[in-house]
Amino acid sequence: MADWLLWLVLAGVLGVAEVLTLTLVLGMLSVAAAVAAVAAGIGLPAPVQVAVFAGVAVLLLGLVRPVAHRHRRQPAPLRTGAAALLGRQAVAVTQVDRNGGQVRIGGEVWSARTYDTSQVIPAGGRGDVVEIDGATAVVLPLEDQ
Repeated sequence: MADWLLWLVLAGVLGVAEVLTLTLVLGMLSVAAAVAAVAAGIGLPAPVQVAVFAGVAVLLLGLVRPVAHRHRRQPAPLRTGAAALLGRQAVAVTQVDRNGGQVRIGGEVWSARTYDTSQVIPAGGRGDVVEIDGATAVVLPLEDQ
């Protein structure tokens, strides 16, 4: 079997293992094996192919992995303002229908309307905030009502 084919098989196996494990390391080793397959394809001897594999692997692990880890450890983006209300639960202060109403979201009273124009949330009923349209909360009634 040709050397370049062995390197491609190794790259494929490492690529599949990366998809299954999501470790990031195996993906970089897969790229290094693919580069070694190119080196084998142009006729370089086996020791040079191994050196190319090792060099590319070390380069990728040394440069890409620290950057990826830094990005992975960043805190989740902080949602503020109207975006922070999405997904929160609202309690109807007045009846809420397609024409309007009022809901209390986290201690604040908002004007509101239902997401589905055929649904009505009675006063005291609960719903989820699915959208903020200007100064109006668009709510979807909870199923347990």
